[in-house]
Amino acid sequence: MAQRRPLSLQARSTVAAGLALAAFLGVTGFALDKAYYDATVAAMRDRLQGYVYAYLAGSDVLRGTKLLPPETLPDPEFNRPGSGLYAVVVGESDSLRWESPSALGRELAFDTRLPVGETRFEGPVDNSVGRVFVFSQGVSWEVDERRPVNLTVHVAQSEQQFLRQVSAYRRTLVRWLGALGIVLLLLQIALLRWGLNPLRKMVRDVDNVMNGDADRLPGQYPAELAPLTSSLNELIDFGREQLDRYRNTMSDLAHSLKTPLAVLRSEIDGDSGYSNLRRSVNEQSQRMHDIVSYQLSRATASRHQVFSTPLLIESAAEGIVASLEKVYAAKRVLCEFEIDPDARFFGAQGDLMELLGNLLENAFKWASRRVLLTAHVVKTPRMRRAGLELRVEDDGPGIPPEKVEHLLQRGVRGDERVQGHGIGLAIVQDIVKGYRGSLSVHRSDALGGALFCVRFEAM
Repeated sequence: MAQRRPLSLQARSTVAAGLALAAFLGVTGFALDKAYYDATVAAMRDRLQGYVYAYLAGSDVLRGTKLLPPETLPDPEFNRPGSGLYAVVVGESDSLRWESPSALGRELAFDTRLPVGETRFEGPVDNSVGRVFVFSQGVSWEVDERRPVNLTVHVAQSEQQFLRQVSAYRRTLVRWLGALGIVLLLLQIALLRWGLNPLRKMVRDVDNVMNGDADRLPGQYPAELAPLTSSLNELIDFGREQLDRYRNTMSDLAHSLKTPLAVLRSEIDGDSGYSNLRRSVNEQSQRMHDIVSYQLSRATASRHQVFSTPLLIESAAEGIVASLEKVYAAKRVLCEFEIDPDARFFGAQGDLMELLGNLLENAFKWASRRVLLTAHVVKTPRMRRAGLELRVEDDGPGIPPEKVEHLLQRGVRGDERVQGHGIGLAIVQDIVKGYRGSLSVHRSDALGGALFCVRFEAM
C-alpha cells in the first residue's frame, strides 16, 4: 500500500488558517447575534413602555366607571385588527376593561392586575394570537378626592414581527461574515504564497547545485532561513573539500610510491646478489608501509563535521594520558588538567583523539616533569554553539619563535636524535585547518616550556 503523501506547508497552513478563521467567525457571529438579540429585546421593551406612557397621557376615566381612550392612538397598528400590536387596560371592574381595535375579537388573556407602580416585561409568552412580548404597568388614577382608581395597562407585540427583524439581521450577518471569511482566506493564501517564496527559491537553488549549475546557494534569504542556508553551504563546501582531499591523497600516495617501486624494479633487473636484493626489498617495503600509513592518517584526519555530537574533553584526555604515562614511565611526567566542565568538541571522536594524542605525546616527549592540559569554552553572543580553546603546556626547553613555522612543516623534527617521524604536529595542523580553527605556538608562562594553543571559534 502506497504511503500517503504528506500535505505541503502551504496546504497545512491554509487548512489551519481556515479552521481558525471559521472558529473565530463562528464565535464572532454568535456574539454579534446574541448582542443584537438582547439589544432588540431591550428596544422592544422601551418601545412598549413608551406606548404605555402614551396611553396614560391621552386617556381619562369618566366618573370612575368608564375608561376614555386617547383620540389618537400611539401607533396606527393599534387600529388594524390582527396587526400584531395590541393594548389592553384592565381596571378593578369589568366596566373599566378596554382593548385596542387591533385586539377586538382576539380574546387576549391579559387579566393580570399589578400593584400600583409595578412594571413587568415578559416574552415570548403563549396567547390566543400566538407568542407575544408583553409590557405591563400598574397605575393609580385619581378620579376624585374620595378614592383613586387602580388600572393595569398591557401592551403586547407579536413575536412574528420580532423574529422577522432578527431573521433579516441574521441573514445579513451570515452574508457579510461569509464574504469576509472568503476574502480573509484568499488573503491568507496570497500571504502564504508570498511568505513561502524564499523556500521555493531555496529549492530551486539546491536543484541548481545538484545539477552542477551553481557551486553554492546564492542570494540573500530571510533571517529565519539564513542559518539553514549557511549550514547547507558549509555542508556543500565540506563535501567538496573531502572529495578534493581524497583525490589529493590518492595522487600523493601514487607519487610517493613511484620511487620505492622504481628502486625495486632496478634491483630486480640488475645483477645484485640475493642478500642485497633482500635487504633492498625490506628497506623499500618498510618505506612503502610508512608512506601508506602516513597517507591513510592524512586522509582520515580533519573531518570537519557541520552536524556532530558534542564530545567531552576530559574523558578522551584521561585515556590518552594513561597510555602516555606507560610509554614515558621512566620520565615520571605529571600531567595536570584544568578542563571546563562545559567544554565540548564538535567533531569526530577520531579527530579529537588524534588532536589530543599528538599534542600530549609531543608534550610528554619534551617535558622534564610536568605537562598541563587546559580546555576553556569560547562563547560569542548570538552563536548557535560555543567554541573551544585547548592549551597544552610543558616544562621542556620550548621552541624558539623563529623555528615555529619550520617545525610545523610535515616531516620536520625538532631534534633528529629524538625518535619520531615529524608528522604529528602536521596532522594536528591538518585537523585544525579542517575544522576552521587556529594553531599557535608560544612559550608557557606557567611552566616555561612550549605552549600549543588550539582554538575553534563559536558557530
